[in-house]
Amino acid sequence: MSLDPTPELPMRQAVICDTTLRDGEQTAGVAFSADEKCAIARGIDRAGASEIEIGVAAMGYDEIGDMRRIVAQLQWAEPVVWCRLRMADLDQAHKTGVRRLHFAVPASEVQLTGKLRTDRAWALRNTAELVYTATSRGFAVSVGAEDASRADPEFLIELARVAEAAGAIRMRLADTLGLLNPFAAFDLVRRLKRDIDLPLEFHAHNDFGMATANTLAAYTAGASHLSVTVNGLGERAGNAALEEVAAALDADGVNTGIDLTRLMDLSALVAQASGRPLPPAKPIVGEMVFSHEAGIHVDGLLKNRSTYEDPRMAPARFGREHQLTLGKHSGIAGLRAMLTAQHLPNDDETLQLILPILRDWSNQRKRAISPADLAAILDAARSQSDGGMEAEQ
Repeated sequence: MSLDPTPELPMRQAVICDTTLRDGEQTAGVAFSADEKCAIARGIDRAGASEIEIGVAAMGYDEIGDMRRIVAQLQWAEPVVWCRLRMADLDQAHKTGVRRLHFAVPASEVQLTGKLRTDRAWALRNTAELVYTATSRGFAVSVGAEDASRADPEFLIELARVAEAAGAIRMRLADTLGLLNPFAAFDLVRRLKRDIDLPLEFHAHNDFGMATANTLAAYTAGASHLSVTVNGLGERAGNAALEEVAAALDADGVNTGIDLTRLMDLSALVAQASGRPLPPAKPIVGEMVFSHEAGIHVDGLLKNRSTYEDPRMAPARFGREHQLTLGKHSGIAGLRAMLTAQHLPNDDETLQLILPILRDWSNQRKRAISPADLAAILDAARSQSDGGMEAEQ
């Protein structure tokens, strides 16, 4: 008697909502030209993001013109216009031709009283009126709870229910000041998920360096939509980085729709346009994140890649390759491999001759040793050796 095979479980999914052109451009000192916005939008679109927050229409007609140009670049991603909870913002957004809006609602007491000099009743009333008006005009509307991490959870539930009754399609929870840790982010989303019927989106800031971890925790707790920026651009310390969130979820078997092989070029484009060079060790897209120098690591990789490489983080998944570099901590195996690759002598005597010179060179220069450097070091080592032999004679 044969048994039918166990059916495969459906692949888990997460929806990536990119806000590089909105929250990313709000980074202090960052401003994108219209051409740069279009290029970035094309890159994010081709990378596979589901939604792209393209800007703030309330900034004026120049911004609206840029937004209309951006929309013309998109083939797959849905453009979204960000609005304050004001009728004037809705009217301006109408001029962009975009049919997806997001209303940000100050949700904490300090935001309501300290910034707007108002109260919860105002927020609920205006949310109901604006969401209903926008949906009546044919817009699909999401509502975001600004400063949700400091808001009363019961008020967040009430706000979500009012928004849903008015026609909203989603509720965003924003950790506006980046105060959460992964445990708190998980608890917040899990608690609200029980009482809110709308799909939940999570928008993390990186003030404590935990935006990516918080975003993953929020997804695990039930947030289906994740707000990110390329390179983690954003207010203050930035937002959750698209490349980190997408790669981590993909490694865990979650389909984000993101083509990981496009992240490197997209990251470089945004770094150039923003004037924010990437640290060499920036996860996923940094120049040196797949480079190895330490002798024990290089020796292991040369013998069996799995010693220091896991399939989930293999550089080929990102269209990249391992780079073996030489430096102070290099060992015999790495040095021999580099000499061989450069068609230079690699016998034991040469290795023992070069290794101490290589370490002194690294201490002085403080950078990886290039093939040209290696050839020069070899020549210098030979000269020292020949000089020593002549002195002995």
